[in-house]
Amino acid sequence: MTATRLILTVAQIISLLAVPLAAAAQLQARLPRVGILTFGVAPSTPLLEAFRQELRHLGYVEGRSIEIEYRFVEGQAERAPGLAAELVGLKVDVIVTEGFPTALAASRATSTIPIVTFVGNAVEWGLAASLSRPGGNVTGLTLAIGDRTAKQLQLLKEILPNATTVAVIHNAGRPDSAERLKEAGAAARSLGLQLHFIGIRSPTELDAAFGTLKSARPAAVITIGDGMLLGSRERIVDLVLETGLPGVFPEREFAEAGGLMTYGPNIASNFRRAAHFVDKILKGAKPAELPIEQPTKFDLVVNLKTARALGVKIPPAVLVRADELIQ
Repeated sequence: MTATRLILTVAQIISLLAVPLAAAAQLQARLPRVGILTFGVAPSTPLLEAFRQELRHLGYVEGRSIEIEYRFVEGQAERAPGLAAELVGLKVDVIVTEGFPTALAASRATSTIPIVTFVGNAVEWGLAASLSRPGGNVTGLTLAIGDRTAKQLQLLKEILPNATTVAVIHNAGRPDSAERLKEAGAAARSLGLQLHFIGIRSPTELDAAFGTLKSARPAAVITIGDGMLLGSRERIVDLVLETGLPGVFPEREFAEAGGLMTYGPNIASNFRRAAHFVDKILKGAKPAELPIEQPTKFDLVVNLKTARALGVKIPPAVLVRADELIQ
């Protein structure tokens, strides 16, 4: 009898020990999982760190209370559909994308998993029914690319009033490339500028592109907002400076890398805002009912060190509007 009771007691102990182990396994299995689909090349970028930092402020710690699956297009839009399908196959709870090609790929890969993205005109491109009530599984922020490019050209005209030709570096592999170039052309005509478009599909084409740029003899250079170009900003800035031409770019990170001037929405701020969309969705909010927001923070950054090196005098009217002056 005693032996029997002892055996039962051991069995009970084993059973009791198994309960917390099973509970822990279930808890781990219930961790929310977020998929990131971006044009970047590594999870250590400042933009993704801004996203993770905001998640931490909201109570999520990667690897402990939330899992994040990273997929990088690396500037090649044709890779987006396959990577989006991978995230869908992992049954992530929400997908965060950057830019139109990744948003389009994700929306085609799933109509049920919520998608948080930053794109140009989400309504015009069929990703949402309206900004106030998206109606589907896509929400996030909308970026007015055409307006941003127009502002870049306006700033160039302010610092170089006699300029007539501007070289435009753009990602020719984007599905919305033609629309972007049309918008840029319309803005240029209103300013009396002629644009020389130079398209690339991979960062490996940058050197050849700048060889073409030199032969065009433009007065300045701009890039049209794009994740691949942003990821290659150090090389682009180096090449622009080698030409001795001023450049105006759409993301502040270009100025931090040595570019002359940047104007555009604060991308890190957008990534932080995306974390709030993720938080709401994980707590039960439906993307169909989460209004698509417009960026509220736009930065004008001037690199005065580069201006001096190029011999470009920045008008006082531009300097007083700058959010930051890099000395």
